[in-house]
Amino acid sequence: MSSPLRISLAKANAATAAQLADLGRQTFQDTFAANNAPADMAAYLAENFGPDIQLAELQDRENTFLLAHMQAELVGYAKLRDNSALGLTDGQHPAGRLEIERLYVRDDWQGTGLGAALMRGILALAEQLHCTAVVLGVWEKNDKARAFYQRFGFREIGQHEFRLGQDVQTDLILRKGLAGR
Repeated sequence: MSSPLRISLAKANAATAAQLADLGRQTFQDTFAANNAPADMAAYLAENFGPDIQLAELQDRENTFLLAHMQAELVGYAKLRDNSALGLTDGQHPAGRLEIERLYVRDDWQGTGLGAALMRGILALAEQLHCTAVVLGVWEKNDKARAFYQRFGFREIGQHEFRLGQDVQTDLILRKGLAGR
């Protein structure tokens, strides 16, 4: 019996962009609003989520989006960035590094295995692309996400600033090397 969950590559069109903007805004708000000032949240959401913003992201050749649909409903997604310099020092070349810029799952789908299915899809894509590593930034106070990434073998390699409105926060940089590379 097949699963009703479908993970696929996104198409760069206005309909997909609108869905990504809505889901991105919703999941970011659900995850971080309780721990951040409303003005900072509003500024971040306005700067980072909107149909035009997501359409430009979809059209950027360095980005890949994996969409998780349950039936016809978008319930999660991952935004990936090729050749990421996240966590590298000056002079190091980013070729072969895939960054998870977003891994978002609707609140009502968390704990169902959807995030793990998306992560398995990300790691399979990284293998297909012959990546040497997958990297990401995660807020130092997001213990749930940090534990999730640790279960998949990600390890801390540094940190960097993350600006949420006027609030400068610390993101931990995590890395997972890929077998044989």
